[in-house]
Amino acid sequence: MYKRTRTLFVSLLFALASQAQNITNITPLPGERWWGGATALGSKMPFGNELPSFNLFNQNNNNQVSPLLLSNKGRYIWSDQPFTFSVKQGVLNIDSPFEVVEAQKHGSTLRDAYVAAMKAHFPPSGKLPDSLFFTMPQYNTWIELMYNQNEKDVLKYADDIVKNGFPPGIIMIDDNWQHYYGNFEFKPDRFPNPKNMVKRLHDMGFKVMLWISPFVTADSPEYRLLAEKGYLLKDTTHQPAIIKWWNGQSAVFDFTNPDARSYFINELRNMQQSYGIDGFKFDGGDNQFYDRKDLVSYGNKHLNSVEHTRAWAEIGLHFPFNEYRAGWQMGGKELVQRLGDKDYSWQAVNLLAPDMIAAGLLGYAYSCPDMIGGGSFGTFLGIDSKSFDQELIVRSAQVHALMPMMQFSVAPWRILDNEHLQIVCDMAKLHASFGHYILQCARQSAITGEPIVQSLEYAYPNRGYAEINNQWMLGGEYMVAPMVGKGRSRTVVLPPGKWKDDQGRVLKGARTITIDVPLNRLPYYKKM
Repeated sequence: MYKRTRTLFVSLLFALASQAQNITNITPLPGERWWGGATALGSKMPFGNELPSFNLFNQNNNNQVSPLLLSNKGRYIWSDQPFTFSVKQGVLNIDSPFEVVEAQKHGSTLRDAYVAAMKAHFPPSGKLPDSLFFTMPQYNTWIELMYNQNEKDVLKYADDIVKNGFPPGIIMIDDNWQHYYGNFEFKPDRFPNPKNMVKRLHDMGFKVMLWISPFVTADSPEYRLLAEKGYLLKDTTHQPAIIKWWNGQSAVFDFTNPDARSYFINELRNMQQSYGIDGFKFDGGDNQFYDRKDLVSYGNKHLNSVEHTRAWAEIGLHFPFNEYRAGWQMGGKELVQRLGDKDYSWQAVNLLAPDMIAAGLLGYAYSCPDMIGGGSFGTFLGIDSKSFDQELIVRSAQVHALMPMMQFSVAPWRILDNEHLQIVCDMAKLHASFGHYILQCARQSAITGEPIVQSLEYAYPNRGYAEINNQWMLGGEYMVAPMVGKGRSRTVVLPPGKWKDDQGRVLKGARTITIDVPLNRLPYYKKM
């Protein structure tokens, strides 16, 4: 009786300890502002006097998260475990069930804080995703085909890219090419000769990637095989857990199991060998899918949600052609990180640069803005070519052009007139012409760990630039200042020094100027 009572008492203490909270309130230093936590909070950075609570256990707002916060006064916050953070009346609040999370001081600038945190917690691997990501545009079949992925239309999409003068690069065949989730064979009625399709795409100058996810359709042959092998995440009944996600409810691989990882990687290798596939778009892995107390992982462990996000991300390290949208503590790794799907709106265009800046500050240097014009297919339904705001598509393409990567999905030649189409095509060619420089920036980032896309506050600290998020430095030489709304003019902040603009004029810095931005102009400035 005593032994049983003692066991219950110890279990109760453990349960109470696991629920205990460690709350830290960090009062700002004079002029101090904070960045970080989540890529999708980029437009709110630096955080103001109030920021609603953000929970790294079960929130990611469709993008990467990291247990990292940075200040422009050289302080940073890091925890190996997820926490909740908020700002109330200017005070940063950290709430962790694991430890007291405190700020560390390293220097006096945003860059000082980032470099210190990066070196301590996510140093660069020294490796890159394939160089083609940086030198040529990407094309994703999602908006044009949605769930009707098929060989005929994929080839037509690729053929139209070339016919309309766009440079070939990477083409991604999106969801529903396969029989069902967890299966890695093309649907024969939609893809009668996939090997030949891939060869034709290669002959046109494309590399080919396939959409995949960690989910497994229940009551399929693969499900039964994987359940028998113990490769699926379980619940407390010791049966495969059924996870709710955007395409319904499915079982899910347990990638904390090394045998499950090997099985999955081998399946992808077999796809590559059988069909000539170059790589994969790794979708899913979001922390909220795994935020359940009844989930049991390999070794009969109960892991935090983000451990499964990280395990999914680690699969991509085996494939130089990869793309992710969700991430946890993968800063400095050779993974492509795309911004989450945004809708077709000017508000979404305004989010691209701030979110890209935020991704860099979390260590995700090899990032791509969403898809040009937006990646949320629902906002394109029911809109014909006459209803499109063609200016929005042009300005979105201009934001992408001088980012580390640019990605198309909606076909510009379908929705734009000749004038607007030519501008968008010119932006794709501009990106390709900058490819050597962008790749040079990426290689430098692989060594130093610093972002490719940098805010002016990062590059020129303590000059009052903290609130500027519609301009950015692309590496150390170029500053980009696109139009992100309707209109034909904007103000540009020129940091100290001399700058040569895209029209060849040399301008003195340390001032703010107003410039004309006709529809065919993307303003950028080279540091002299």
